Amino acid sequence: MRNDEELSSAEREAPEAESWNPRAAGGPSATSMRAATVTAPGQIRIDRIARPEPGPGQVRVRLEGCGVCASNLTPWAGPEWMQFPTEAGSLGHEGWGMVDAVGDEVEGVSVGDRVAALSYKAYAEYDLADADAVVRLPKALTGKPFPGEPLGCAMNILRRSDIRPGQTVAIVGIGFLGAILTRLATDAGARVIAISRRPFSIDVAQDFGAAETIPMEDHHGIIGQVKELTGGVFCDRVIEAVGKQWPLDLAGELTRERGKLIVAGYHQDGPRQVNMWLWNWRGLDVINAHERDPKVYIEGIREAVDAVASGRLDPSPLYTHTYPLDRLNEALDATRDRPDGFLKALVTL
Repeated sequence: MRNDEELSSAEREAPEAESWNPRAAGGPSATSMRAATVTAPGQIRIDRIARPEPGPGQVRVRLEGCGVCASNLTPWAGPEWMQFPTEAGSLGHEGWGMVDAVGDEVEGVSVGDRVAALSYKAYAEYDLADADAVVRLPKALTGKPFPGEPLGCAMNILRRSDIRPGQTVAIVGIGFLGAILTRLATDAGARVIAISRRPFSIDVAQDFGAAETIPMEDHHGIIGQVKELTGGVFCDRVIEAVGKQWPLDLAGELTRERGKLIVAGYHQDGPRQVNMWLWNWRGLDVINAHERDPKVYIEGIREAVDAVASGRLDPSPLYTHTYPLDRLNEALDATRDRPDGFLKALVTL
């Protein structure tokens, strides 16, 4: 899962972004595959390695693509604890594609099934996944990209947020995750106040159903605007979807007495300080909405498949940049730098 601010609409793609093509990089050979290895901070190499074989209870997925997650950025920057080179394909965990081999003792998944996979070496042409860690994609999604992990993450955050009709919900940070949560919360009957630092993201929030939008510029100014919009009581639910100290501070101040503060941002760059006096005084429920149980992740992906296939959720405007595998470095840099018009990068295979 993971976040920070990001973007919307195909018309706003940067010049380097490419049109969707699941085989843009060419097909693999019969026994080997290409995979990306991070060799040093900010550097990748494309290796040709042996294609993996599924063991008992596993399937092999011939990947069509993989989303690029903001959680990749700390390893990409090369902190002291990071070891290089990485394992081939690692960091990629938002893959989808076609099952092309199954191991022994696999039931419910067959060769030829198109799936979203919860796997961990998906910056490659093939990856292995446990059979119970893939979700079949229906015909309604044929030919469409489907990075299941972040979509499932959004569904799980929605469930943990306990959003109800008539509530006021502030979402701090409108990137890929924040935009989807804006749509889901609006559809759940909530009034959404979207807060974001980029004008582009403000437009995205409006497109995805936000009732009110506020630029993320002045801390006390934002608090004043939300106080006015809510008659002085602030918000029933506040979702922090940035993963930085200031937005977390702001989110706490926007949450009403006995409200819920939901931490959806991925805080991976060190400890945080919190205003425990405020949290105590208001009696806040503070929810860390990051799931760690693979079964819960998979349930979220199933819910996302149903939502997208039925037309209730359309994430396609949020896939703003696509890159072939050998330009993974550019995809990671764009995810870090967030050029104008950027929301979510996909790597095609």
